[in-house]
Amino acid sequence: MSRTTFFEVEILDTETKEQLCFLDKVEPHSSIGDIKIFFHKSYPKWYPARQALRLDPKGNTLRDEDVLQNLPVGTSATMYFRDLGPQLRWTMNCAYYWGFAAWLAYYINHPLYTPPSYGDAQVNYALIVFVLCEAGNFSIHWSLNSLRCEGPKCRKFPHPSKNPFTWLFFFVSCPNYTYEVGAWVGLSIMTQCVPVALFTFVGFIQMTIWAKGKHKTYTREFKDYPNLRMPILPFIL
Repeated sequence: MSRTTFFEVEILDTETKEQLCFLDKVEPHSSIGDIKIFFHKSYPKWYPARQALRLDPKGNTLRDEDVLQNLPVGTSATMYFRDLGPQLRWTMNCAYYWGFAAWLAYYINHPLYTPPSYGDAQVNYALIVFVLCEAGNFSIHWSLNSLRCEGPKCRKFPHPSKNPFTWLFFFVSCPNYTYEVGAWVGLSIMTQCVPVALFTFVGFIQMTIWAKGKHKTYTREFKDYPNLRMPILPFIL
């Protein structure tokens, strides 16, 4: 009978290099998701969705489905932990969006709903803004998806491409959030509905928090990161 070779996993803080956790006798087929669960038992406040684990302090974040024995490590693996901050879980995220969607639909489809003040012209121009912003959001996500590369030390930050929608990267770090806010502004104008505008405002606050966090990560990890870029709004915020 063959004997199973167990792994030892040491988890260090990315910034201080302080040892946070030492896992002994980890099975080789364990995934990064499993390791996050083990780590969570020692630090309940850092639930798995809040954890980012890397093999190099400045390398790519490991995926939950990555298997320990398939990683470029020996039987003693060192991983670096970074706190991603509070995350919206799948149930809280669905409840948020579906709840707001139901609330907005109630007002927009109510018999007493008042059409936009400027009629079809207001709706049509706002619809153009909405469609352009959605196209921009799709382009940014496509660009970010193409940015991925292999290897724990592979590091890149997004740049504008030939696609005009990506030129917003010249000015902001997270244009996907910029476009999403723009789409909701367009919908607010299109419907001329206060609840839609309120949802847009709340979403803008949350996306600004996310954008600032991403911008901070970029500026910390890349010394050549463009100084002109702002987190979400060009030249402003």
